[in-house]
Amino acid sequence: MRPLEPTTSKQRVAHGLAFFVLFVALWSWATFGGHVSKTFLANPLTMVQEGYELLAKQGFLFDIGITIWRVIGGFVLAAVIAVPLGVLMGAYKPIEAFLEPFVSFARYLPASAFIPLLILWAGIGELQKLLVIFIGAVFQIILMVAVTVGATRRDLVEAAYTLGARDRGIIRRVLLPSAAPEIAEILRLVLGWAWTYVIVAELIGSSSGIGHMITDSQALLNTGQIIFGIIVIGLIGLISDFLFKAFNAWLFPWKLA
Repeated sequence: MRPLEPTTSKQRVAHGLAFFVLFVALWSWATFGGHVSKTFLANPLTMVQEGYELLAKQGFLFDIGITIWRVIGGFVLAAVIAVPLGVLMGAYKPIEAFLEPFVSFARYLPASAFIPLLILWAGIGELQKLLVIFIGAVFQIILMVAVTVGATRRDLVEAAYTLGARDRGIIRRVLLPSAAPEIAEILRLVLGWAWTYVIVAELIGSSSGIGHMITDSQALLNTGQIIFGIIVIGLIGLISDFLFKAFNAWLFPWKLA
């Protein structure tokens, strides 16, 4: 190994799989070996059995689908509002000066703190879950997009003005193409955070979803089901992350040029 020396795709896959193998081995050693009580940590075999029980007999696929819908719904709602605002903040300094203090303030507010208010305002239905994800994601996206757009090379903007471009053309033909790959990466990162917010939302006042299942399993001290639910979240997140990366590489080929 050398600092910053790249690895091949096969090496990356092998190294990634090696970590998971080591993790499961340590987990098995701790549980099957009796070093950790099964009350506090189920062994891998029990986790698989409990997972099969959830999927085959308790309708856990419905809970998974509900949670995915909530994540996508809240995330898309946040992105539709946040990306245009972030672009405007990055492009126009007066708008940035007007909005940035509030956005910087709001992004530090934990989305979970709004749950009691959202339950009062929107009840315990789907709207409340979507709003938790929206609040947790929208301010982060706005500020990150604004910083990305504002960091566009000045010489590109000046060259466009020299060639006769107007303000709207600068945004459409210079700022957006330059910042689009980074904006896509920002959305990929925030999508991962959205999973944190939806589970928090489902832990309180919910009758369905992965978070609801985890809460019920905690009350029964069923750590096998809890671990299975956590692993399902991780697997869905991993798959969505790879899909997002592949889509970004296809949509913005000039980033790799």
